Formats: sequence, structure tokens, C-alpha cells
Amino acid sequence: MSNPPSEAAALIDARIAELGDWRGETLARMRGLIHEAVPEVVETWKWRGVPVWEAGGILCTGETYKAVVKLTFAKGASLPDPAGLFNSSLEGNTRRAIDIPEGVVLDADAFKALVRAAAALNMSKPPKRGKA
Repeated sequence: MSNPPSEAAALIDARIAELGDWRGETLARMRGLIHEAVPEVVETWKWRGVPVWEAGGILCTGETYKAVVKLTFAKGASLPDPAGLFNSSLEGNTRRAIDIPEGVVLDADAFKALVRAAAALNMSKPPKRGKA
């Protein structure tokens, strides 16, 4: 279950503020890059407290742990990653993730290209239809 977009944005703002450290700064930076890459992105809040960015489906989630900020791309295994940003969840058939530890700054252009590719992949799929 997800919250309405405006409520989700406020919850993400609150998460960033409550972290109050490098993780909040990193999550805020990545959120900004997602919005730059796909201006029509919709923010949601799912699974009891996970920021999610969507455009035609889930692009990625933004989880925070003690040692990393983890951005998990729902269909990451199907995305081109010429810069090699994916460094986690590499064994699965569908998802891929980027773990960002303290002090690491991802290449903004490469990350935005990945987000745009995720949105394009979502938009290229026909919407699922319910059974008649």
C-alpha cells in the first residue's frame, strides 16, 4: 500500500531530516538527481517506510542502513550500466542495487542515465490488464 504523492514527499522529507547525517544528505542528493532525470517522477512511500520513485512503474527504492544508502532498481538487470554503478543485488534475475557508503559520490550523469533508462523501460511495456 502506498501513500498519496504529496504525503509521500512529506514522509521522504521527514526521513531525510530525521537521519540528519551523511545518509540524509546522500538520499536527498539522489532524490534530486532522480527528479532531474525524470521530472514527471512520482514519489510514493511503501512497505512501512521505504521511499519509492515511480514512472510507469517502480524505478527505484531508497533505503537507508547504518553503512549505506541503497538504491534498488526494480528492473535493474534489464538496464544498461556502462558506468558500472550497480554494485549490489547482482545475483538476481530482475533487480539490481547501488550501495552508496559514506564519502562516496556517484557520477551524477551516469546515475541520471540509469534512471532515464529505467523510466524508458517501464514506459515501453504495455500496461497490465485485469482478467475479464
